[in-house]
Amino acid sequence: MESVLSFRVFPSFPKRLGYRHGFRGRNWHVGSIGGGKRSGKEVDFKQLEVLWDDGFGSVSMKDYLDIAKEMIKPDGGPPRWFSPVECGRPLKGSPLLLFLPGMDGVGLGLIMHHKALGKVFEVQCLHLPVYDRTPFEGLVEIVEHVVREEHASSPNKPIYLVGDSLGGCLALAVAARNPTVDLVLILANPATSLERSQLKPLFPILEAFPDELHNAVPYLLSFVMGEPVKMAMVNVDKKLPPSPMLRQLSENLTALLPRLSVISDLIPKDSLIWKLKLLKSAAAYANSRLHAVKAEVLVLASLKDNMLPSGDEGKRLSSLLKNCKVRTFKENGHTLLLEDGINLLTVIKATGKFRRSKKLDSVTDFVPPSLSEYKFGFDEYTGWLQYCTSPAMFSTLGDGKIVQGLSGVPNEGPVLLVGYHMLMGLELFGLVEGFLREKKIMVRGLAHPAFFASSSSNNNEISLFDYSKVFGALPVTATNLYRLLSTNSHILLYPGGAREALHYKGEAYKLFWPDRQEFVRMAAKFKATIVPFGVVGEDDIAELALDYNDLMKIPVVNDLIRQTADEAGRVRNIDEGEVGNENLFIPGLLPKIPGRVYYLFGKPIETQGKEELLKDKKSAEELYMQIKSEVESNLDYLLKKREDDPYRSIVDRTIYRLLSTPAHDVPSFTP
Repeated sequence: MESVLSFRVFPSFPKRLGYRHGFRGRNWHVGSIGGGKRSGKEVDFKQLEVLWDDGFGSVSMKDYLDIAKEMIKPDGGPPRWFSPVECGRPLKGSPLLLFLPGMDGVGLGLIMHHKALGKVFEVQCLHLPVYDRTPFEGLVEIVEHVVREEHASSPNKPIYLVGDSLGGCLALAVAARNPTVDLVLILANPATSLERSQLKPLFPILEAFPDELHNAVPYLLSFVMGEPVKMAMVNVDKKLPPSPMLRQLSENLTALLPRLSVISDLIPKDSLIWKLKLLKSAAAYANSRLHAVKAEVLVLASLKDNMLPSGDEGKRLSSLLKNCKVRTFKENGHTLLLEDGINLLTVIKATGKFRRSKKLDSVTDFVPPSLSEYKFGFDEYTGWLQYCTSPAMFSTLGDGKIVQGLSGVPNEGPVLLVGYHMLMGLELFGLVEGFLREKKIMVRGLAHPAFFASSSSNNNEISLFDYSKVFGALPVTATNLYRLLSTNSHILLYPGGAREALHYKGEAYKLFWPDRQEFVRMAAKFKATIVPFGVVGEDDIAELALDYNDLMKIPVVNDLIRQTADEAGRVRNIDEGEVGNENLFIPGLLPKIPGRVYYLFGKPIETQGKEELLKDKKSAEELYMQIKSEVESNLDYLLKKREDDPYRSIVDRTIYRLLSTPAHDVPSFTP
C-alpha cells in the first residue's frame, strides 16, 4: 500500500484549474471553474454575515462534465485527495469533510456545493483515476489513514464523511473499523442495497456488451442514474413565468445532452466491469460490518432512484444503525447531489448535524442562513403565507413616535423581543423574514422542545420543523437564553408559550404569562434592550372551530393528544397557573378569506444602568408588569388601527400588487 498512500502533483489535473500543496502535506488543492489559489485569512464564524452568498445554483451538471473531461486523462497515478479552490478558505474552527465518490470516481460529486461547504468545512475530495484498480480494502485504508491522522491532531473535532453511492459503502466501512473516532456520515443513496438493485439482472449483460456498442451504455446509464430534468433545473429561475422558464430549461437540456458522451470516457468498458465488481465487494464488506458502526449517520434517499432501491434502503439502515436519521427526496434520482432541489449544507444544518466539537452547540455552531436559503424558505416554502397575509410592520422610536418598518428596533444586541404568540405561531415566518429583509438581522427564536422532537422522525422529507433550525430556532431553556444574550443576539421570547399559541375559543389576544418575572433579571445582567411587541391577524386568517376541550371529547383523538403530551414533556410545571397547562394539540381551523397580519414593536426598554433589577425583586417585577402592559397596549392599538387599513382585504392587496409593487411593500394605515 506504500504507493497508494503517497500524494504528489499529477499532470492529469487541468492546468486551468491550478493546484498547490496543502492540508498538512498530504494532498493537493485543485481549483475549479476559473482557477486560482486559495487565499485569505481564516474567518471566525461570528463574522459570517446573514444572507451570505453560498453560490448554490451557479454550477450545474454541465460544469461537472466539462471539468471531469479534463480530470480523467490517464497518468498512471494512484487515488489522491484534492481540495477545490472554489471552496475558499474555511471559517476558523471548521471540521474536516471528506467526499467519497460514486462509480464515476472523479471526486466532483459535490461541485454544486463546493462554495457553500467550503465556508464551514475543510473540504477534501477523493479522486479515483479511470484506470486505477485499487481493491475496496485498499480504498478503505486510504480514507482510514486520513481519518486517523486528523483525529490524532484534532481529537475533539468531528470528521465528516460524505459518501455517494459506492462512497457510502466506503464511509460505512471506515466507520465500522474506527468506532472510537467521532465521525458523522452523510450517505447519498448508498450502494449497500446493490443486491436488491433493479439493474442487477442487467449486470452480466453489461459485462458482455460488444466493444462497438459500449459507447451507447453511458447514455443509457445517464438516464437510469439521474433525473435529467432535475439536473437541468439547477440554475433555472423558478420565479420566471412558464414560457421563459421552459425556454431556459430547454436551453440547459440542449447544452447538457451532447456532453453525456464524457460518461463513456469516465467509465470505459474494462473500467465498467471493474467498477461493478468493486461495487459488489463494497456492498458485501459494508453490510457485514453494519453492527460495528457507532457513528452518527444521515441517509439521503432518492425515491426516484432507478438504479438502487434507496427509499427502502434508508428504512433498513435506520433500523440497523444505532444513531441514524433518514431524509427522503421524492423527485430526485440516483445522482442526488448533482440535481436540483437539494442544497447539502442546508440539509446538514436542518437535520442538526453540523457541529464543530463533540456535542452540538445550538448557539456557537449556528451558521447564518444564506441568500439561497432565504429565497427558498420565504419564496417557495412559506411564500404562500407571506402572499396571503402581507405582514405590515411598525415600530416605536425612542421619542415614542410610531413609524412603519423596523427602524425603532435597535440594530445592536443583545435585544430581547418579548410578545404575544399568535394562534399556531402564524406570525413567526413574517417576523423572521421581515428582520432579515429589512435589517439583515437573524432573530433567534426560543421554541418548545416538542417542536424539535417533531423533526426527529427517521424517514421523511425535509420538513418545516427541520427548516426552522436553518433560521435560528432552538429549544427554550434558561441556558440557551443566557448564552444567546452573552453573544449579543436578537432573541424572540414568548412568555405565554404553548398555552398562548394553542389557546381555546374566546381567548384570542389574551396573554397567558407566568406570575413571576423570568427573563428580566437575566436581560439586566447582560444590559440587554427589551422590546415588547404585539401582533394581530389570526382572526382574519382562520376561525378556531375545534379547541382542546372539543378534541378531548372525541374518542381516539383524545388518546393521541394524551400520548403526544406524555412524549413531549413540559417546559413549565402545572403549579405555575394557567400558563402551565401546556396541552399540545392541532386545533381544528376553518380558513377565511385572508386578511392581514400586523406587528407593532414598542418603545425599547433599556436595562443598562438599572442594576437594581439584579438585586431588588420588586423592581424586576414592576418592569415585568410594565412589559406585559406594553404588549397588551400594542395589541389594542393594532386591533383598532387595522380598521383604517385600505388594504386589509386580500382582494384590494392583490389588485394593488398587480398594478405596482411586491407583497411586502403594500401600504397600510398611517400610524
